Parts: sequence; structure tokens; C-alpha cells
Amino acid sequence: MEEFPLRTLEVVCLGSSIALSGIFLYIYKKKRKTVDKLNEAPQLPLNEKLADILNTTPGKCLQYVVIEGVVQPAGEPLRSQFQEGSVGVIQRLVLREHKLVWNALARTWTDSERVLHQRVNSVPFSLVGADRAAVRVLCPLEATGPEMEIIHEKFHQASFGFTDIIGQYLSGEKPKGQLETEEMLKVGATVTAVGELILDTDRALKLRPPTDGSEYFLCTSDLETLKLEQEGQAMVWQVLAGVFALAGVAVLLWAGRRYYRGLQEKWNRERVRREFERLGSAVASEDGEDLENVCVICLTNPRGCVLLDCGHVCCCFSCYQALPQPTCPICRQAIKRVVPLYQA
Repeated sequence: MEEFPLRTLEVVCLGSSIALSGIFLYIYKKKRKTVDKLNEAPQLPLNEKLADILNTTPGKCLQYVVIEGVVQPAGEPLRSQFQEGSVGVIQRLVLREHKLVWNALARTWTDSERVLHQRVNSVPFSLVGADRAAVRVLCPLEATGPEMEIIHEKFHQASFGFTDIIGQYLSGEKPKGQLETEEMLKVGATVTAVGELILDTDRALKLRPPTDGSEYFLCTSDLETLKLEQEGQAMVWQVLAGVFALAGVAVLLWAGRRYYRGLQEKWNRERVRREFERLGSAVASEDGEDLENVCVICLTNPRGCVLLDCGHVCCCFSCYQALPQPTCPICRQAIKRVVPLYQA
């Protein structure tokens, strides 16, 4: 049995589709697990009774809970560098460069950006409930989110002279300018936090990243919106995994179709060969047969096939199969098909 044929490009496509499908499936399962954990997580009211609930819990710890409260700094808050009066607990300063890059394939200029500088500052803060009950948020920079408010955004236009323009066309890059932004999680913002809730020795409530590896969330939207976002992301990864899995199946089906057609051609050649051998044995020449009916290639077997479209009868079928190129040995015309020669 012949080995199943796979060309180099097909092997690359099949391997890539399997690898990408596996990666996307892994991410989907992880996202699906996060969605299930969010659906199972209890949403606890932030009040004075929360400490009593944890005090009666084994280990004084709840592994995955949802807490909603108002952001309040534990000490002095961060102050905006650009907008007076804006204070917060997390601050992100980003400087991005925007430029046009020449795309030789599309024959056009395309927008491009890169981060030149980024700095993130944070101060300890808590989530405060309606009756002033507070939960200290630990490791906020390790959490997914929060979506911070842009409080400053300024674009600095690039300026250049004639020599700079010439250099830009030669290098294929045209700077547009730099975008300066400041984002901040402001004091007083309502945040939904999902993580591990513990009761410290001084009866202080603290929220930290889950020790079991579950995803840690800090978001300014409500719980239902967070669930919908995570379900949407899980669906995207599921679709991508399915698409690349189908691409791998398509590659296998294409290779299998080519393999089957190759087997059909081989079976047809074998059938024609047996038919020519049968006819050749039936009309085998006796000793001293006229050389005019002998194959012009081997000079041994009788001529037993007609080459089309030229119509020459000049060789036996074995020599026809041995031709290095499918061309007639008499006129060099391409052989489109061959039929057996029947002699009455």
C-alpha cells in the first residue's frame, strides 16, 4: 500500500491549522472556565455583615466572589499632571508615535503607531460600600482592567523641512506626530471586583488575585456586562478554533482526493497494460516474422498500440510506458492517449 501523499505546502498548512486550532481551543476552554466561574461566583453586598460572614468561613477566605464598591484611596491620591483637580488611584501616561509607512504590496501609505514611553502609577485603595464598609484591593495592576477614563489627550504635530521630506520618501516612513494621553481610575468611580476575599488578623477585608489561578477582574461596568464580554470573547475563540480545524480537514480531504485520483490512474494503467499483454501474447510473432511489424524501440515485441492523435503504430505497450516523455518516437508529437492495436 502506498503512503498517503502530502506535499510540503499541504504539510505546512495542515500543521499550522492543527497548531492554531489547538491554541485557540485552549484559550476558549480557559475563557469558558472563566465564564463558568463568574456565573457561579456569589455577589456579596459590601456592608458590615461581610466581616462576620468571613469570620465564620473556614480559613476566613472566599475563593471567588464579586464585590461592588466606590473607589477611595487609603492615603494620598494621585493627582493629574495635566488636568487640575483630577485625582485617582491608578494613573497611566502613554506617549505614542504615529507615522505613515509605505506598503509596497498595496502601493499606498498605511497608518502605523508604536508606544515610545509608558508609565503606570498606583496607590493603595479600597472599595467602600453604602455604610462605609471597605475592602482593600491588593495587586490592582495584576487584574484584568479596569477601563480607565482618558482625562488628557494631546497630539503634537510633526514638523520637517524639504530635506526631511526627501529622506522620508527614500526611507518609506513619514512621521505624523506624537499622541500624549493620560488615563486615570478616578476617586469615586464605581468598580466591580472579582477575586479572592480574605479577612486579615485585624479584621480588615482584603481582595486579592485568586490563588487557584482564576482570572482577577477590576472593571467599571456591572457584573452582567462583564459576563457578556467574557462570553463574547469565548465565542470568538471557539469560532477561530473551529475555522482552523475545518481548514485542516479541508487540506486532508484535498490530499485524499488527489491520492484517490492517483490510484484510479494507476488502476487504469495496470488494466491497459494487462490488456496489451493479452493482445501481445495472442498475436506473438513466430520466428522469422517480418521486421516491419516489430517495435521500433526494442526490436523484439510486435507493435501493439496506436498513438493518438498522430495515429502512428510503431511500438509495443511496454516501450510506450518506458518513454521518458509522452511524445511519439516517430513524429515527436504529444501523445494524448493510446489504444490497443487489434489485428484480424
